[in-house]
Amino acid sequence: MSQAIAEEELSGFNVTVGYELTEWEDGHAVLELDVEQRHLNRSGVLHGGVIATILDAACGYAGQYCGEPGNVRLAVTLSLNTQFIGQAKAGRVRCVATKIGGGRKIYFCRGDMFNADGDLIASAEGVYRFRAGSEDPKGIPRT
Repeated sequence: MSQAIAEEELSGFNVTVGYELTEWEDGHAVLELDVEQRHLNRSGVLHGGVIATILDAACGYAGQYCGEPGNVRLAVTLSLNTQFIGQAKAGRVRCVATKIGGGRKIYFCRGDMFNADGDLIASAEGVYRFRAGSEDPKGIPRT
């Protein structure tokens, strides 16, 4: 586990969903989730809202990496376009996100989510804006 992952604290809704940040470096993030009954819709498959949440979070992390110990970068989602392609009913899903471009204040990411068999179940592209002070790759000190 990288130092950045160890320092990152999940909070609020992220804890409720229950995903794990398993890889994180500049321009790249991976989130994983063990599918539980609480994550399923009425049809018994992983709920689209859970899928979109994890895609959004993974894409956000991919652009927010900060290698400066003790500092953090934060952003908000401006837009997220999601395509639902397949499904998951059980097992561990994996979402891989990559920063694909951007500038000083805005960045763009793409994420793909895979079921336990490695089949693509969803993809997304998002636009994110750094929060004030987070534009600098060295981030802002945690308080």
